[in-house]
Amino acid sequence: MRVTQSSIAASSLANLQASLARNAQLQEQMTSGKVINRPSDSPTGIVSVMSMKSQIASSTQYSRNASDGAAWLGQADDTLQTVNARLQRVRDLVLQASSTGSQDLAARQAAATEVSSLRDELMGLANTSYAGRPIFGGTTSSSTAYDPATYAYIGNSGQVTRRLDSATTIEVGANGPSVFGDGATSMFALLDDIASNAVADPSALQANLTNLDSRMSGVLTTLTDIGVRATRVASAVTTSDDNVLSMSSTLSGIQDIDLPKTILDMQLSSNAYQAALNATAKVLQPSLMDFLR
Repeated sequence: MRVTQSSIAASSLANLQASLARNAQLQEQMTSGKVINRPSDSPTGIVSVMSMKSQIASSTQYSRNASDGAAWLGQADDTLQTVNARLQRVRDLVLQASSTGSQDLAARQAAATEVSSLRDELMGLANTSYAGRPIFGGTTSSSTAYDPATYAYIGNSGQVTRRLDSATTIEVGANGPSVFGDGATSMFALLDDIASNAVADPSALQANLTNLDSRMSGVLTTLTDIGVRATRVASAVTTSDDNVLSMSSTLSGIQDIDLPKTILDMQLSSNAYQAALNATAKVLQPSLMDFLR
């Protein structure tokens, strides 16, 4: 086969273009820090990259969900701890007022006044909100869970939930009626009865005390349940964050460059390109047309 000057030139130019393209690819990798910058760089690798990024995004969202759930449960726990402390104070006042032998009317009136004040504080606690939503109101759109005038529960039975993973959701709110009751059977109506009996009928306080203990037991039960759920949510946050870290490391191994190796490859490619230019300049001798110009 005859080798002409034009075929040598075409072959040399093709080799130079390939070497130049390799240089451009390595420079792009150095600039982006990624081995895969477009699907054509690695059709199989891009599938793994996209899958890994999707999983990382999902785990990151699960971590956010769990963190938000932890904040809800933390607010509920703090509120119920305060509720329990206030009810304990009411209990102490009931015991004092029921000791008619050592308590005069003025002391019982003072106890009744404090119980009424504690009732108002407990109503405020029952309407505690997080992010503008009452934590004891279910999924209600109202800003409160209880009507301060009638003690009626104005929330609903819906559950505020957060998704912890693809198969698990958890309730992060608390049921208002199970803690505070509703209307005439509510904790607030009980405290009104206690305040009234402390002054007018101390003998009836014993029955009030039994009801109060039952209500306090309900608060403690809810606190225990919230503690269990808070532990699960905290564990979910840790698990999601660990998953993100692990998958990010795997993703880095797939798409990130090996910096020392890439630098060395660039140097070798640049040297090869310069050598090819020099060799091509010697191989492609001027033709007669070049002399005639």
